[in-house]
Amino acid sequence: MGGPEIDRLIGLLAKLPGLGPRSARRAALKMLQQPDTRMLPLASALAEAARAVKPCASCGNLDSRDPCFICADLHRDRTTICVVESVGDLWALERASVHRGLYHILGGTLSALAGISPDDLNIPPLLARAGDGTVREVILALGATVDGATTMHWLADRLRPLGVNVTRIAQGMPMGGALDVLDDGTLAAALRARRPS
Repeated sequence: MGGPEIDRLIGLLAKLPGLGPRSARRAALKMLQQPDTRMLPLASALAEAARAVKPCASCGNLDSRDPCFICADLHRDRTTICVVESVGDLWALERASVHRGLYHILGGTLSALAGISPDDLNIPPLLARAGDGTVREVILALGATVDGATTMHWLADRLRPLGVNVTRIAQGMPMGGALDVLDDGTLAAALRARRPS
C-alpha cells in the first residue's frame, strides 16, 4: 500500500477502540488526502492533550486542570459522591445528565482471578472523602458483573461505619453490562432507581 510511515499510522489507528484494520485504513486515507485540514489539527490536538490532561487529584477524572471541572463546580451537590470504575463511566453519566453531585473513580474492580486487590484500587481517597463530614450519600455505580458486585459489597462494608448512606444503581443495568456502553435513558433510570446497598 504505502511506505513504513503509512503502515505505522494505520497500525496505531487500528489499536484504538472501535477501529479495526479496515476502519484504520479508511481513517488514515482521509487524513492523508487532506493533511492540512484533518491530519495536522488532529496531531496538534493529540500533542496538546498529552501535555495538558492529567488525572484530578480529588476524583481521578481526566482534565487539563486540577481539580477537574466537576470538582471545581460549586453548583454541584457536594453531599453525594457517585463511585464509578473508570473515566468512561463518569463521562457516560455526565452525558446522560443524571448526576449533579461529585464522582470518584476507582480505577477498576476487585478481581480474585485477575489478582486485583483493594490495594490496587483508588479506595483510600474515597474513604477519606466519604468520612469528611460533608458527604451524606455514596452511590455505587459499578457494572453488573460478579467483580462489580463483589466490589460494591466490599465498599459498602467500609463506607457504612463512616455514617454515610450507601446506595447502588438498580434497574436498567443488565447483568454483565458496562456503564460506558449504555444509552442515556437506561443510565438515568438506573441512577434514579438506586437502592440501599
